[in-house]
Amino acid sequence: MNAVLFRDSQVRVMEDTVTNAEKYFGQFCSLLAAYTRKTARLRDKADQLVKQLIGFANTENPEMRATMRSFAEDLAKVQDYRQAEVERLETKVINPLKLYGVQIKQTRAEIKKFKHVRKNEIKQLEKLEKLRQKSPSDRHMISQAETSVQRASVDASRTTHQLEEAVDAFQKQKLKDLQKIFLDFVTIEMIFHAKAVEVYSSAFQALENYDLDRDLEDFRVKMRGVYEHSDARLLTDTFPSQAVPWSFAGQGTQSTTRSRGTEEESVDDSAGEDPVEDLGGRGPGLHQ
Repeated sequence: MNAVLFRDSQVRVMEDTVTNAEKYFGQFCSLLAAYTRKTARLRDKADQLVKQLIGFANTENPEMRATMRSFAEDLAKVQDYRQAEVERLETKVINPLKLYGVQIKQTRAEIKKFKHVRKNEIKQLEKLEKLRQKSPSDRHMISQAETSVQRASVDASRTTHQLEEAVDAFQKQKLKDLQKIFLDFVTIEMIFHAKAVEVYSSAFQALENYDLDRDLEDFRVKMRGVYEHSDARLLTDTFPSQAVPWSFAGQGTQSTTRSRGTEEESVDDSAGEDPVEDLGGRGPGLHQ
């Protein structure tokens, strides 16, 4: 009976090992999968930001346009690294954790098999004890019962040994895999962040070197150009062309009226030909 109790304590240790692995590996897998999904969503949001930066750059003056485009390119490059990070996490971290579901089921099956054998051993021991109490003189039945107990004990010992080897192998593989999985996780993160820092350093320099004064100067020149053009038009409307020379003053009123009408049409046509981009302060070169 002492052997049975010893095997029971062994099995409890083995069951606890498998139960803890099942619990925590499942949580690791779930949390790291969520971590990877959030990383992928962050990549998607950054891609949207890149598109907006490019769209904004196309509306700005040359210096800001070049700076924003450079920044957008660097940010897009970081998202390429983030995509590689997501793929590596799925391959080297999440998939190996998923495989532990199968290994845990196999180890549990071994434990279940041992429990069945142990149950049979306990049953044979109880049967023997009852025979000894009820029929202590029936040596034949007692001998048969003792033989059954011995077979059950041998079977239990063999199964226990097999289970020990199975759980020992499971524990060894679990520790090695856990070490490798988290080493891979840290390596993947280090590679991503190292490359990201390198690219962000370049982006920082580009943003820091942005020439604000040059853009402001360019903007003010365009603004003055618009104002000067507007002033010129205003002067033309206020002081129209001089009347016909005195020598032609004797011509009929109808001729003079037609001449003024022609001049006014000329002014109106000239106003209609002003380019739209000049009125908006943006030259065609802005989108180049």
